[in-house]
Amino acid sequence: MNINQATLDLVKRFEGLELTAYRDPVGVLTIGYGYTNSAGFGPGVSVGETWTKPFAEQMLWEGLERFADQIRPMFRRAPNDNEFGAMLSLAYNIGVGAFSRSTCLRRFNAGDIEGAAEALTWFNKAGGKVLRGLTRRRAAERELFLTDAAIIEATPKADAERSSPAQSSTIRAVAGTAAAGAGGVLTALGKLDPLAQYILLGFSAVALIGLGWIARERLRKWAGGAR
Repeated sequence: MNINQATLDLVKRFEGLELTAYRDPVGVLTIGYGYTNSAGFGPGVSVGETWTKPFAEQMLWEGLERFADQIRPMFRRAPNDNEFGAMLSLAYNIGVGAFSRSTCLRRFNAGDIEGAAEALTWFNKAGGKVLRGLTRRRAAERELFLTDAAIIEATPKADAERSSPAQSSTIRAVAGTAAAGAGGVLTALGKLDPLAQYILLGFSAVALIGLGWIARERLRKWAGGAR
């Protein structure tokens, strides 16, 4: 039950990449590849916030890994990587709770593959309305679900085996974001009055706390053997 490249590509395609926070069709504040404040990890998102693309990609991988860890125990029979990826994409989109109660999961566990694929497509509404984008996403998930896993390339790793934490793409992204942000803050400070300087420094401190949390989590995983 691995996260393969086909799954990652599907989620990226339908979540879309937005580097500035926005409201989704039902009003939820969102950034990156579908990251929201209900994600349960990361720095959170506020109105007007911006991310870098490497940071958004790391948050997507982190989110998919966390969702994968939550849904793996729900299976009473082992899905192949494509079946797992399609259902992971669904769970990432509708939430772990809704997925755990879904007919899709129940039918899959009962061995009804075609029935599970059909039930997967039922989640195409938001706010009580059928959305074309969700209908297309469910169709793509169904196609992946029913595709022979043998023809899909092997699972990519977010961070390949490395000899030092400094080689981690996550740590490099955090360091780069922090350095760029610090440079911008120093440039802006000289152009602001004292009150505006204090406000800017406050926002910068919050951003650095978020980046520090991400770096700490990556170092924790490194210590646990995730290279």
